[in-house]
Amino acid sequence: MTPPLTVFVVDDDPRVLKALRHLLQASGYVVEASASAEHFLQHYDPDRPGCVICDIAMPGLDGHALQRTLKASGCQRPIIFLTGHGSISGSVQAIKEGAEHYFTKPVKEKDLLVVVHSAIERDAQYRKVRQRCRSLTKRERAVLKRVAEGRLNKQIAAEFGVTERTIKFHRANLTRKIGITSPAKLSQFAAEAGLIAEHLGHRGSATPPGTE
Repeated sequence: MTPPLTVFVVDDDPRVLKALRHLLQASGYVVEASASAEHFLQHYDPDRPGCVICDIAMPGLDGHALQRTLKASGCQRPIIFLTGHGSISGSVQAIKEGAEHYFTKPVKEKDLLVVVHSAIERDAQYRKVRQRCRSLTKRERAVLKRVAEGRLNKQIAAEFGVTERTIKFHRANLTRKIGITSPAKLSQFAAEAGLIAEHLGHRGSATPPGTE
């Protein structure tokens, strides 16, 4: 059975939690609301597909700290940030670190729902990539990581202490399993699988403070 699509909402303002819960449930999503980042982390289930909507300024762990905590754990859950006191530098940094979008409050409901839909689609893509990556052996994942970083077969062979022919064998196997041969697409796949740092050309975007 496919798990329900869940939007995890994290905000210390009960009025915001209530409004977002009503909006998202009316749009067909399951909503898990938390009044703090700490509560969210205690009850968080990474296996449930969906996305996170998170306030920036909260007591204890703030939104940026929550984003870094999830990233450090290997979780690539798309995060949509909301803030009442944002800055352009803060929004740019959040996007660089992988946020799906950065809204200043108040946010238009239709704009938020569009981004939620996009974030959930990206989460689904990440899950497909991770599933394909699990079909690789440990050595194949290691080779993929180095290919994605731009290393040549002979360089990888020297590092592992094997022949270049062996690396070509592993590379042929991994490309057959994941169905990708293009170096650029291999790099993108490795980033989405969490094997290398995600590209700065992330498709998330920010709504500059004061433009809503």
